[in-house]
This record gives sequence, C-alpha cells and structure tokens, in this order.
Amino acid sequence: MPGATSPASPVIVVVMGVSASGKSTIGRLLAKRLDCPFEEGDDLHPAANVAKMRAGHALDDADRGPWLDRVAAWIAERAAQHASGVISCSALKRTYRDRLRQAFPDLAFVLPDPDEATLRERIRSRTGHFMPPSLLTSQLQTLERPDASERALRIDGKESAEVACDRVLRWLEGSTPADDRADPA
Repeated sequence: MPGATSPASPVIVVVMGVSASGKSTIGRLLAKRLDCPFEEGDDLHPAANVAKMRAGHALDDADRGPWLDRVAAWIAERAAQHASGVISCSALKRTYRDRLRQAFPDLAFVLPDPDEATLRERIRSRTGHFMPPSLLTSQLQTLERPDASERALRIDGKESAEVACDRVLRWLEGSTPADDRADPA
C-alpha cells in the first residue's frame, strides 16, 4: 500500500472535479488512510476569486492562474520533502492538470464523477460554501474528464467516501483500472 512518507516515492493525489462531487470528503478520508496531510484547495483561492464566485460569476482562466500556482506550490513543497499529500482542486481542464503536473510529474488525479442530478442535490443541500448552485452548469461545461494518457482514476462519486477511498487505494497499488465506475466492489 502506498506509504505516507516514502523518501523514494511520495504519493501526491489531487482529488478533482466540479463543485459538490465529493472532492473534500474523499480527499480528507484518503489523506487519513494514507497518513498524510490534506489541503483544501478552496482555501488557496485568492479573495477576489471567492468574491467573484459568491456573486455568481464563473472564474475564467486568468482568475484560476494564481490559484493554480498556489495549488502547484503546495504540491511542489510536498514533492521537495519527499512526502505524500492529498489536495482538492477542481482541475477542470487538461491544461490545468498539466500545469499541476509540472510541480510533480507523477501526480495522481482522482475524479469523483456523479451524475448531474446527484451534484445538483448535493450543492442545494450544503450550507456555508461560497459556490452557488448557479455555477454548476458552467463547471460541467468546462470539465474535461481525464483521458487514458493521464494518471487519473474516474470513480462513480455516488458511493460512500469509504468505498471511494478503497477504490483509490487499490488503483494506487495498481490493481484497479483507471475507470473504476463499473467495479461492483
């Protein structure tokens, strides 16, 4: 099983996807299971980004640039310390993921990918988050799901965080295919 802090090969995972996909829930549990730190990517957004989203306006590439730089810096710091870590980050486009991979080429991405109805229900029922339900559509339109050329695992996203983490850990060990949504575990 991947270790928390292996000097030779840290495991650094980005739990990616649209709002309400389960990134933070899965990321926190995965970090606990890997015995490594979890970073909430939303906390790295500049205040202007949060204000823009809170006002119901989608971020553009220019807005995301400084945020992606902060996420990449966190990843690079973990890699420089030869330490594992898990971070949540929407990483909606391939170019964003490529940018993050520059900080650590062996970066692993996990995409919880529930259907739109599930996402809308989750986003309507949560409280205290700056992301309004109205921005989900723009995120879904922007999302470029990872393809086979990326080190990425796509999971259903509707199962419990525990089941999702089991799937991720099996994948990191090399015993699960990259699109695990149909796996009946």
